[in-house]
Amino acid sequence: MPKKEGSAPESLKQRIESLTQERMRQQEVVSINSYKNKKVKTAPTLLVVEDDESIRKALTRIFFDEGYVVVSAANSTELSVLLTEHKINLILLDIGLPWVNGFELATLIKEYDSLKEIPIIFVSGQNDIQTMKKAFKVGAHDFVSKPFQLEKIKKTVSTVLQLQ
Repeated sequence: MPKKEGSAPESLKQRIESLTQERMRQQEVVSINSYKNKKVKTAPTLLVVEDDESIRKALTRIFFDEGYVVVSAANSTELSVLLTEHKINLILLDIGLPWVNGFELATLIKEYDSLKEIPIIFVSGQNDIQTMKKAFKVGAHDFVSKPFQLEKIKKTVSTVLQLQ
């Protein structure tokens, strides 16, 4: 390889700058307006509200691995903070929460114009017909019984999001 004249660091710097400028000239120029008009697709954000830590962590891991952004809450207080900090696309909500149960939370959420369109899927071990009816009455988009089947809950979330 032939030796280059001049100081090595200065020569190297000039060659790198020259190569960089050449490659930049080869790039397509995009106007700022067309850049602003492009819609950047972001993963939907799911909110998991579950007081059982092992189930909450499992649901978080399952949906994170599926490519979703997942935030989680153990109770109503944590839920209220997350609803103000994130744009939530879907809520997975347990019924048997401490202090304020899932039915009450769903009813409260549906009272706010900015939140009422967020789909809610109840995930509960209380799976009798009366509980399911009440879930739909307070605004559920679907109901998944615990213990849940992995593929069923993933399909349910995907379907509900596609219908929105």
